Amino acid sequence: MPFDGTAFGPRELLVTGIPSAVYHDGGALEFGPDGMLYAGTGDATDGPLAQDPASLAGKILRMTPDGRPPGDNPFPGSLVFSLGHRNVQGLAFDSRDRLWASEYGANAWDELNLVQPGGNHGWPQVEGRGGDGEFVQPAAQWPVEEASPSGIAIVDDVIHMAALRGERLWQIPISGEGVGEPVATLEDAHGRLRTPEPAPDGSLWVTTSNRDGRGEPAAGDDRILRVALS
Repeated sequence: MPFDGTAFGPRELLVTGIPSAVYHDGGALEFGPDGMLYAGTGDATDGPLAQDPASLAGKILRMTPDGRPPGDNPFPGSLVFSLGHRNVQGLAFDSRDRLWASEYGANAWDELNLVQPGGNHGWPQVEGRGGDGEFVQPAAQWPVEEASPSGIAIVDDVIHMAALRGERLWQIPISGEGVGEPVATLEDAHGRLRTPEPAPDGSLWVTTSNRDGRGEPAAGDDRILRVALS
């Protein structure tokens, strides 16, 4: 049955004032183990906003379920949890309750970040690694043609990251304070991949995204794939 917008009663606005544009709007949402709601935003194609602590653009936001800043946020009275992001696409927590985020780069590097509370992840001053220690460094990075990452999911401390332009599913083992060697799976098998999600049976559900105006749809697209993990 198609969703008609009425099944769950009236909508309630939790947060307003997030800049938007045709591109770079983020959109990742994830409830954390602390019961707080985390939201990834994009820079709305205005890079300096990502460095402006007064703007909600280019940030990861942390809020109570009713949209208020928690008292222990790194910037008192602010929803901002981390800054310096270009376009956050995926959020997930590992077994140590640490937050990981996938992020679109511009022309050189896409990123996987271990998010630091109050941390500055560098955009637009740097893309990928750099900054002489001034910024939080990505845990991993890829040329944009190999990734253009979208959603991520973590199962048994392995990060599964869907790639749009890269048309593959990256598996990235978490190792200590960083990650091990990423492994590409499903490469060029199903086109653009958008969102992975752990399934109740221990497998992974992965959605394709070939009808988004940038893919080449095959018969039956778009679809939900089931990927066995063992």
